[in-house]
Amino acid sequence: MFSGIVQAMGKVEDIRHFDEDLSLTINVGQLDLSGCRVGDSIAVSGVCLTAVNIVDQRIDVDVSAETLARTLIGSWSPGIGLNLELAVTPNTVLGGHLVTGHVDGIATLVSRRDLGRSVEMTFDAPSTLARYIASKGAICLDGISLTVNEVKDSEFDVNIVPHTSKATTLSSISNGDGVHLEVDIIVRYLERLMSFSAESVA
Repeated sequence: MFSGIVQAMGKVEDIRHFDEDLSLTINVGQLDLSGCRVGDSIAVSGVCLTAVNIVDQRIDVDVSAETLARTLIGSWSPGIGLNLELAVTPNTVLGGHLVTGHVDGIATLVSRRDLGRSVEMTFDAPSTLARYIASKGAICLDGISLTVNEVKDSEFDVNIVPHTSKATTLSSISNGDGVHLEVDIIVRYLERLMSFSAESVA
């Protein structure tokens, strides 16, 4: 599990393609790897991946065909910036919200506008996920825990404060770019619970 609080920005250094999957070498920048071991989970722009090798400030991760089908990783190239977060521990301050690192879909940036010192971004979510997005609710975009401002149909707005702009990759995306979207896990479980309740009544 993760909290959606980005701890460092890194970048892809190398990509090795295989028959149906690939592996990445990631330069993790200033991310503190002192407590990270082979086999540990790391959120890479919102995608939970497993460290299979750690050397200095570089980690190798494998990316399965299933993950490639559900994420944007297949379109990445060396040099692309990444948001990084190590898995939470019992001592971690949960500053964001509970994030699994299991991407639900891809949201597309529709527009951005300056709003004071912040930037308001409007994204379009897949129609199948729109029902899980609520005004003032939590959402995770490229591994970043954010609060939804407003929702209209499948579009939703988020406010990006100056710190988030500097500490994440959101400042570098343009209209039409996609980001990894993970909806609030609590909403997912609530929907499942309500479906069982409806069946019992029927």
